[in-house]
Amino acid sequence: MKTKQEIVENWLPRYTKHPLSDFTDLVLLTNFNNYVDLFCEHFGIEAPPYDANMRVAIADGITIINFGMGSPNAAIIMDLLSAVKPRACLFLGKCGAIPVKVQMGDLILPLAAIRGEGTSNDYYPPEVPALPAFMLQRAVSSSIRDAGNDYWTGTVYTTNRRIWEHDEEFKEYLLKTRAMAVDMETATLFTTGFANHIPTGALLLVSDNPMTPEGVKTAESDQKVTTNYVHDHVRIGILSLQKIKSKDKTVKHLKW
Repeated sequence: MKTKQEIVENWLPRYTKHPLSDFTDLVLLTNFNNYVDLFCEHFGIEAPPYDANMRVAIADGITIINFGMGSPNAAIIMDLLSAVKPRACLFLGKCGAIPVKVQMGDLILPLAAIRGEGTSNDYYPPEVPALPAFMLQRAVSSSIRDAGNDYWTGTVYTTNRRIWEHDEEFKEYLLKTRAMAVDMETATLFTTGFANHIPTGALLLVSDNPMTPEGVKTAESDQKVTTNYVHDHVRIGILSLQKIKSKDKTVKHLKW
């Protein structure tokens, strides 16, 4: 295999155990197996097995993929999805709040992301901003409103560091960025989505307040988030792509 297209057409089925013909042109991306299970529960379909590196379920013209955690995996899935050229990809991720006004269970609709992860530097120079597809974010905004929820907008800082909550110097830096939240995937997804000509957006659920010791995520607090907020997160993601499917919204908002 010499070309990128040959590689991704071979590797997407290898990672997911699904042929290219299975994939729809509307894709939900997640880091969590329970999001895949909730998607299946929503549509009344059988949950997929755990025999693939990237667990996939498909219903009502929407494909959900658990691509794993972190910036490198985010880049991999966007490169692989170039094999099927989705019309829209929406990331349902979790994040840690930076300002004290943002609380666990809040939704954040990112207007941009700060590329602190490094992976995206292999796609564009560091000064190129990481931006979502505006019309996709607009569809998400409408779905949040229709669901009776509120949300924050702003930037998200994406880092490769998973354990930083003890590092006071890094936390001071995060405050200086004026970002609303910190995660490990959003900037990479926006950048690599743009590089692969895939309209990409994100809706983030605040899972913790890691800027204070008492706000750092624990097994107990994570379970609280799952019990109280994750169902709505998945439901809003599905509603957003259904708006695209029904042509209420278009997402191809620029010329490549």
